[in-house]
Amino acid sequence: MSKVAVVYWSGTGNTESMAKAVEEGIKSAGAEAVLLTSAEFDAAKVAEFDAIAFGCPAMGAEVLEESEFDPMFTSVESSLKDKKIALFGSYGWGDGQWMRDWEGRCKAAGAVLATGSVMANNEPDDSAVAECKALGAALV
Repeated sequence: MSKVAVVYWSGTGNTESMAKAVEEGIKSAGAEAVLLTSAEFDAAKVAEFDAIAFGCPAMGAEVLEESEFDPMFTSVESSLKDKKIALFGSYGWGDGQWMRDWEGRCKAAGAVLATGSVMANNEPDDSAVAECKALGAALV
């Protein structure tokens, strides 16, 4: 059975809601899902999983959350070569530049993006929840 991590940071609960939908998609596709906050994840854990979904909202000038998530992601980035991953997160402004930048970082690290990233404007609507479930299933 495939084991997939869902690693996220959420300030308002929007990205957490998305993470739970990703987890549901993983389970519905028949894999084991492990939901972890960014504070609970580090480079030593990368090898424990067949795939990883990372979730983080856009902050400030469309960047990853800077106090917990980005330092964790920076520390695992070099461990993502050939690892199947997917990205998701919420935003309240801008046009998704933070996600494009994040995808670029992942590609540069050699990660394999399993599916298109999912962005939700503020609270995820039914469509975004369905996209998150599909993202989870694509990682299995």
